[in-house]
Amino acid sequence: MEERVQGSRFIASIGLAQDTVQARMFVDGVRAEFPDATHQCWAFVAGPPSNTAHVGLSDASEPKGTAGRPILNTLLHSGVGDIVAVVTRYFGGVKLGKGRLGRAYARSVSRCVETVRTSERMTTVRVRVRVGLAAGGSLLRLLDKLSATEREEQYSSEIEVVARVPVQALARLEEEVSVLTSGEARVECVGEAPDRG
Repeated sequence: MEERVQGSRFIASIGLAQDTVQARMFVDGVRAEFPDATHQCWAFVAGPPSNTAHVGLSDASEPKGTAGRPILNTLLHSGVGDIVAVVTRYFGGVKLGKGRLGRAYARSVSRCVETVRTSERMTTVRVRVRVGLAAGGSLLRLLDKLSATEREEQYSSEIEVVARVPVQALARLEEEVSVLTSGEARVECVGEAPDRG
């Protein structure tokens, strides 16, 4: 996404940044694409939208606070996570002043973010549930309602299901399995950390 402000060209590039390494690789790629640019200012948010646990920014020799911070603020308020933005600037000979410069960087990123196609990511956990055959059908319908994925089923004198469920649905699964089996069955988390799928 490109725009011009008093002769200066601002070119915004947006990429995926699930971690710092991926963000830096994207920044390096944009730098290589525009090696003759006057400035390559950037920021990233690695993680959920608005989460500041893993962020980074650079003014790239623009006056302090006029590029990296406006880019980062725009990303933090965009509603998009795991994102990196680089704004390439070709100086046009007219100084914009700190306020106009910051607004130009923020506007470039904002317009670019509007064009990005996104998808929702969900944190999931792998669980195991064993119930009697009589409760098996109800358990499978419940897992469907809770958007369980990667489901594996084994049948014997009981049914055992291993599946991945959204973390926010775990409490409901535990409660409904307890009601379904009169407290006899439990939901067991299978030895791994939650996955962001």
